[in-house]
Parts: sequence; structure tokens; C-alpha cells
Amino acid sequence: MSSSVLHHNHVASASLSSSSSAIFSPNSLPVTRTQIVRVSSKKSAVCKCVATSPAEQTAYKTKVTRNGNIAKLQAGYLFPEIGRRKAAHMLKYPDAQVISLGIGDTTEPIPEVITSAMAKRALGLSTVEGYSGYGAEQGEKQLRAQIASTFYANLGIEEDDIFVSDGAKSDISRLQVLFGSNVTMAVQDPSYPAYVDSSVIIGQTGQYQKDIEKFANIEYMKCTPENDFFPDLSKVSRTDIIFFCSPNNPTGSAASREQLIKLVNFAKDNGSIIIYDSAYAMYVSGDTPKSIFEIPGAREVAIETASFSKYAGFTGVRLGWTVVPKELKYSDGHPVAKDFNRIVCTGFNGASNIAQAGGLACLSPEGLEAMHEVVGFYKENTKIIVDTFTSLGFKVYGGIHAPYVWVHFPGQSSWDVFSEILEKTHVVTTPGSGFGPAGEGFVRVSAFGHRENVLEACRRFKELYK
Repeated sequence: MSSSVLHHNHVASASLSSSSSAIFSPNSLPVTRTQIVRVSSKKSAVCKCVATSPAEQTAYKTKVTRNGNIAKLQAGYLFPEIGRRKAAHMLKYPDAQVISLGIGDTTEPIPEVITSAMAKRALGLSTVEGYSGYGAEQGEKQLRAQIASTFYANLGIEEDDIFVSDGAKSDISRLQVLFGSNVTMAVQDPSYPAYVDSSVIIGQTGQYQKDIEKFANIEYMKCTPENDFFPDLSKVSRTDIIFFCSPNNPTGSAASREQLIKLVNFAKDNGSIIIYDSAYAMYVSGDTPKSIFEIPGAREVAIETASFSKYAGFTGVRLGWTVVPKELKYSDGHPVAKDFNRIVCTGFNGASNIAQAGGLACLSPEGLEAMHEVVGFYKENTKIIVDTFTSLGFKVYGGIHAPYVWVHFPGQSSWDVFSEILEKTHVVTTPGSGFGPAGEGFVRVSAFGHRENVLEACRRFKELYK
């Protein structure tokens, strides 16, 4: 057993003697390493004993103040917190087959027609003829044109309205930077957490109000089964920005044409701007709108974000786009697109040229067919999950136009249900309250998963709730 290390210090050229011996508990284990320093005092010749821990001796702090807005954020971001709980569960049950139907991450391979195009572009970079460095920050011209003609044909959206990016989530933060901290914001409740968290970080909100689980300066538009998951706009206060996701994450509900007409008219009447997240548009069927720009007048009040993530398995490749129509203007008449272009050029060097090659392949006839097959596979998973919970007597929502199933557990805490399911079935879901206060009592089950895992998870659900 070693004794503690002695340290000698010199203060104002005075000789200081230092001594210390290890301090032991009754069972002879060291309690701590404590430094006892005798400091000479010229005035009184009295020795002072100062105890400092090793951490205090080595700790260093800058004089930079922490961003107070980040300090307002509640706990961790939802999905990393779920990942942490999943990891803890796997340590507790190392032999369990844990199935993840929580975070909305795709699982099926990217179609070869798409990966072969990316591989060809990547190999081309090793040749003089095929090499390219910085590209246009707004995206390659051919890809922007193809996005416009594929997703916005006859909707008045042109190539130069498209800004190609590294994903819709990144663009949500860029849009927050674009509008700054002085705007007011409304958001669906429940909704994708990034809208609220990015609003907090940029400084648009007040303090978090724990009693009602809301931030003071955000307008929460309640979306529940009682109002068909569309807010009662007559009770919604006027805000500058309205975040709206359809099909919605997490509820899986898609707004009808009539509902979106009401939303666009509401924005026009209030002079507001809609940020419309259409990341799941390819899951929509029938007459339900896939884009906000299908609604007359939307180009004057709306921006749309979209992504290849959930169509082609690009969650790791990272490729999306945002549409900012030239008709959209600020109160002084300045085009919003010009400012967004400046944001993109200042803080972004453009999406990967390899990813953009994949995007072009996605929009080829073969690529579109392959993406529809991928989407169809996940929609089949969704039906399996919906049928399972319905057969068990649960009220189930979503699952028609989106890869998410919104299951109601009335009178129960979402996190308690999450924990029970994880503990008893080894299946990861997502607690509804993580998407906003109106999500309490619900759990989101994702259809992103291998078929055998989805079937096994549903077998376990039946065992738990039979």
C-alpha cells in the first residue's frame, strides 16, 4: 500500500513545508488523497491548513459564458436518451435479442441502382476527368431540375427554388438561423422534437414551464384524436412561423386537402410563414396532398423541406432539399430565398457530390421504382404492427400514410409504458410525451425494421398484452 504523494509549493518566495500521510478508514482503505499545506503568514506567523482535492488542483475554466439558451433545453435530446436507455438495458440483459422499433432509422439496403451510381461517381474522383471539388452550394443544377420536375410538376416550383442539402434536419436549423431569435413560432403538439429544440437554441423561447411542460413563447397547436390530429386554428394565436409536418411524425396522420387549405388561409390572414416538413410524402396515397404547394396560394406563405432518407435509405448518406419559392417575401418585400441563399453560402459548402449522384439515380425511372418498393416494404411492416395492436384492443392511429403507428395507453405515463415494453419484451419503442405534452399516454412504434424483427416484436407484444 503506497502513501500519498507529497507536494511542495512556494508562495511569494517563502519556503513552505508540506507533509501528508495517507488517511485510512477503519477497514484500512484510503479515503482520499488530501494535501496539507502549511502557509507562512508574515503578519502573524500563524500556519494555515488548506485541503485541496486533485480535481481542484487540475481543473481549469475559461471566462466564456455558456449559451443560456442551450441551458434551457430539457434533459437530453429524445433519441439519444432512448439510445442511452437501450444501452443500459442491453448491459442488464446481455443475452436478450433487443429489437429496435424506436428511432425512425431505416434498415433495408439501399437499392443497387442507386449505390452503383454513387460508386461510379466516387471512383471517378480518382481520375482527372472525373474529379470535382467544391460544387454549387445550392446543389448541382441537374439534380435541382430533376427534383423540381419529379416532385413539383405543375405546381409552379422551378429549379432555382430548390436548395439541395445534407438532410431536412440540417435545413430546419438553417431556417431557424435565417429567421433569427426575434420571431414567434407555433408547432404541432406532438411533433418532431427538433423544431422546438432548435427554436430554444436560437433564442426564440422563454423559460420552460414545468407545470405545463411547455416553453413560454411557443404556441403549441394541440393535435389529438379528438380534432383528427389537426389544430383548431380558431384557438391558435398569431405567430410569425408555423412548423407543420405532414404526414406527421410521430402520429402518422396526414392532413387532408381541406385541412391544408385552412392552414394556408390561416397563414395568409396572419401574414405568417409555414415551414412544411414533407419527409414522408412518398408514403402518402390517394388524394391526400404530398406537398403544401398543391394548395393554391401556398407559394406566397410556405417553405417545404424534404429528404431522401426514408425513401432510399439515405439516413447515413445524408441528402435532402428545401423549397423556398421566389413569391415568398418578407414584410418589406425582400425575397426570403435571397436570404436563405446567403445562409447556405455562408454556412454550407454544398451536399456531397457522391450523395448527389445517388440522388440523381433515385430520380431515374429505375430509381423511382426501387424507392417505391422500399416504401412499400415499410408500409407492409406498418400494417403488421397496426393489425397486432388493433387485435389486442388498443386504439391505434397513423400507419396509413406514414411508417409510424401511434398507440394509445390511456391513463398511463408514456415513459412507464416504454419501460414496461422494453423490460418485458426487449423491444424499443418511443414514448409519446417526448414529442410534446399532447403525446402523453401514447407510444410511437416505428415500422423501420427487418421483417423477421417486426414479426418477432409483434409476437412479443401479443404475449405481453394478451
